[in-house]
Amino acid sequence: MARTKGGPRAHARHKKILKLAKGYRNRNGSCYRIARQRAEKGLQYAYRDRRAKKRDFRSLWIMRINAACRQNGVTYSKFMGAYNKLGLGLDRKVLAHLAATDEATFKVIFDKVADSMKKAA
Repeated sequence: MARTKGGPRAHARHKKILKLAKGYRNRNGSCYRIARQRAEKGLQYAYRDRRAKKRDFRSLWIMRINAACRQNGVTYSKFMGAYNKLGLGLDRKVLAHLAATDEATFKVIFDKVADSMKKAA
């Protein structure tokens, strides 16, 4: 009996990995064995960073809201505490966008929250 070789399957498998490693430098994108290692690592980074991206954006939104609040003389934590008690329903992403692009609208929201902070005090 003749042995069967996995030529077409192996070629397809190699092509799939080399396609994943396209654009990598030196042998990382052209040599199958090394490309496989780099592609696997790249997929690990992609998985990890899809979650890290969410953390990074939340942090950015908090910084933007904090900067806008401090311009009006209140800290982020006091603002968000009063904001959440009011239950206005906008999330940090929207608040940060308003703080960065539409200061007048953010000021209206801020004044409403500031009034509730004065009443509570």
